[in-house]
Amino acid sequence: MDALISAAANALAAGDPLAALKRVSLRDDAPALALRGIAMAQLGDLARARELLGNAARSFGAEEPVARARCHVAEAEIALVSRDLGRPMQGLRAARATLETFGDLTNAAHAGYLDARRLLLIGRLDEAERILGDVNVDALPATSRAGYALVVAGIAMRRICAKPARDALERARAAAVSVGNAALTVEVERAVQAFQAPAARLIARGGERLLQLNEIEALIASDALVIDACRNVTRARTAVVSLASRPVLFALARLLGETWPEDASREELLLRAFRAREADESHRTRLRVEIGRLREAIRPIAEIHATERGFILERHEAGTVAVLAPPVEEEHGEVLALLADGEAWSSSALALALDVSPRTVQRALDILANNGKAEWFGHGRARRWIATCVPGFPTSLLLPAVGVVG
Repeated sequence: MDALISAAANALAAGDPLAALKRVSLRDDAPALALRGIAMAQLGDLARARELLGNAARSFGAEEPVARARCHVAEAEIALVSRDLGRPMQGLRAARATLETFGDLTNAAHAGYLDARRLLLIGRLDEAERILGDVNVDALPATSRAGYALVVAGIAMRRICAKPARDALERARAAAVSVGNAALTVEVERAVQAFQAPAARLIARGGERLLQLNEIEALIASDALVIDACRNVTRARTAVVSLASRPVLFALARLLGETWPEDASREELLLRAFRAREADESHRTRLRVEIGRLREAIRPIAEIHATERGFILERHEAGTVAVLAPPVEEEHGEVLALLADGEAWSSSALALALDVSPRTVQRALDILANNGKAEWFGHGRARRWIATCVPGFPTSLLLPAVGVVG
């Protein structure tokens, strides 16, 4: 490594991309291209950074697998920041394996952390946890240790485990302070604010109030029958009945929970489940059928009985019934919940995170844009979406995880 390359690398490590560019901006050899790419990434020009790193990886070629793998890891990190979570990150695990094979444990650990962070963003908590378990934390760069702790906190928050999340955030804050990186400190403080903000609403006995994560955890652990509108499940302690794929049944269950311990009228149930303002006999017949299906689905934790004016929910044992709902409910709230992290998302990444089709996400984004709640920049595959400054965003903490009910 020549003196200019070494000086540029030291400048980047110190967070001074302009000093690095002064040394290598006119060079087109592979190491200079890689350093220029990292410098442009630090300056925020992610498109140019990705181009330079791609050129560097090709210039290194098969004869320098470690340098090429490092470029792939840097490209993956840019894709993660750009919320381009699909194809651009597919080579990350291969790059990590190469780095481990050749003894570059620091960059290999960093690659593992990036992989776990991607999996957290798309809701694959079990896989993210497995990847974190394989990461050598002691080998991580100082800045990545704060990020590692943020991933641990994110998994705990999505699993509704308040104390592990709080402990991990404290570790992330301490790591950020030790590094002295302002951008990293801001990222940690943003995560702390998300943890401290109301994560859901409790609706019970005709009233409602906002809950923080630790209060949600306590509610789920209590003897209450919880109808969880954040994940579309009903639960009583460890017994969980998922209605995520049966929206009509969940709408009926939610109204029965909101009116408990009173009954819900047939008119209210028809309006909530079928949007039927003027019900005829066919609607009433369908209501009886759907109530029968709901009764069968939740039989392990509750019963439904007919009353003179409608239906009532009854528990098998003593205890309350509560409805847990997002802080703000509106159309396409789950898309807004992801956009609320302040980053610019691609529509394909949103579809991946929500486990829906790209066309479904695009329709939602178009509606949000027309309503002034989201906006885009860029064109074609470079288009990114952000949330406008609308108060009261729904939370992403309780977004359903892939393969995880609660």
